[in-house]
Amino acid sequence: MLASIAHSVPPRSYGPWEQVASTLAEGLVARGHDVTLFATADSLTSARLHAKAPAGYEEDSSVDAKVFEALHIAAVFERAGEFDVISNQFDFLPLAFSRLTPTPMVTTIHGFSSERIVPVFRAYDDIAHYVSISDADRHPDLSYAATIHHGIDVQQFTLGVGDGGYLLFLGRIHPDKGTREAIEVARRAGLPLVIAGVIQDADYYRRYVAPHIDGVTVSYVGPVGPQERDRLLGNARALLHLINFDEPFGLAVVESLATGTPVIARPRGSMPEIVRPGVTGFLVNDTEAAVDAVHAVGRIDRAKCRTDMLGRFSADRMVDDYERLFASIVELRLGPGGVRGQRSLPGQPEGSQCSP
Repeated sequence: MLASIAHSVPPRSYGPWEQVASTLAEGLVARGHDVTLFATADSLTSARLHAKAPAGYEEDSSVDAKVFEALHIAAVFERAGEFDVISNQFDFLPLAFSRLTPTPMVTTIHGFSSERIVPVFRAYDDIAHYVSISDADRHPDLSYAATIHHGIDVQQFTLGVGDGGYLLFLGRIHPDKGTREAIEVARRAGLPLVIAGVIQDADYYRRYVAPHIDGVTVSYVGPVGPQERDRLLGNARALLHLINFDEPFGLAVVESLATGTPVIARPRGSMPEIVRPGVTGFLVNDTEAAVDAVHAVGRIDRAKCRTDMLGRFSADRMVDDYERLFASIVELRLGPGGVRGQRSLPGQPEGSQCSP
């Protein structure tokens, strides 16, 4: 399991990629699989931990991202012969090594930061096993082995009653995430807004968020860990997720539903795959519709929000999907008798096997 090293695994606050890697690794270990997790040295895992970076480069400025990403990725491929399959939860860089080993690699694409990175994915499309995290995030130029929605450990979230009297924004403070829009909707709806998350765009925060923070109508509580996140979500009347981009998935949305809190979101990216209008929240196109949705969330059954989430976005369901995919790829590689169907390295006899 190759995780990102921007943050520890699992992350202490923000770090969706690292959280998915952690949830998947823990789930596979619990099922008896022998998992080696390549992550930061301060990570906590039941798997075998292999670390090159002492800490996440977003958390420790002494960690040089390029240097430790190079060492981190190389370490996986230097040991590739020991593994049946490599789960790449990192990004596109490991693809550059993928032709150098017969061990298959399953690459989960956690979204495209820009169109400029697509040529790398396209260059390895013939041998890659790509996983999209939503149907909405599939790129037309690529072939996919599966769409696997993220799952969360539901034991970390409790069903709340939503009696805190506030609306919640949870996520990166960035124009894409619609923090400014959430402030406006809360103001027009006449409810306080609590903002939680990392400040990713300092200028945006300074210009459009900070002037509204008074600790009463708008409060900013910073990044939050698991326990505080559970409390904030469970006590909120609704989660405002008024995104301005095509979001690949949205863990905060699923976490909100796990606490029973309805979600009011724009119908962009994966949101129509996650939010069931009138059942687990509302999909809105403008501010007026969002305000109307705030007034209508009282009709949403919070217990049904959690039940719907449990059926579609649990960690067990995600692990099931990956386990099935990994098994099918390993079987295809080894073939009957453990030989036929294996991809060989250049100059290597066809069908030669890696060491276990």
